[in-house]
Amino acid sequence: MKLEVLRISSEGTSTNGILFDVSNNQRKFLSYTLEDEYRDDKVMSKTRIPAGTYDITLRKEGGMYQSYTERFGSDFNKGMLWVRNVYNFEYIYIHIGNTAEDTSGCLLVGDTQNNNQIMENGFIGSSTNNYKRIYPPIAQVLEDGGDVEITYIDYDGDMEYSSTPNVVVDQTITVPVEITVQVKSLQ
Repeated sequence: MKLEVLRISSEGTSTNGILFDVSNNQRKFLSYTLEDEYRDDKVMSKTRIPAGTYDITLRKEGGMYQSYTERFGSDFNKGMLWVRNVYNFEYIYIHIGNTAEDTSGCLLVGDTQNNNQIMENGFIGSSTNNYKRIYPPIAQVLEDGGDVEITYIDYDGDMEYSSTPNVVVDQTITVPVEITVQVKSLQ
């Protein structure tokens, strides 16, 4: 399985993005994402991981694993989705959360997203519902002995694509959008 995170806005203390399943040359929207901000120099628990491609495995120990097992049960929680071999980072997970304060370099997932140019810490909503939907198929691939990799692509900030792996610039991407409009009638 191949996953892809397109980072689309790094503002204040957060980075907004979109997570896709790009297996079998198909692009399927999975969730909106939220991470810490970009920094040239890492600040512990306040910096997103570098762009690149990383393996994901299941981590079946530690406090977060215990917490998710208690919350969702062992039939659901097969282990934390662990983004591996990230230089200068450890225990990077894909997990539930709503603002940049809920992450320490990890990838938060959700069904809705607010503009982080307006809300400094960013916000994604319906995170638990999204996680409960996207986690099982990813975990199942790993449980069945398959490989899962995730590629983080920086579409925010400087437009120097040479350092970003596997970037296709001339590609059209369709993103689901929720728009709320207030209509007032004249009398």
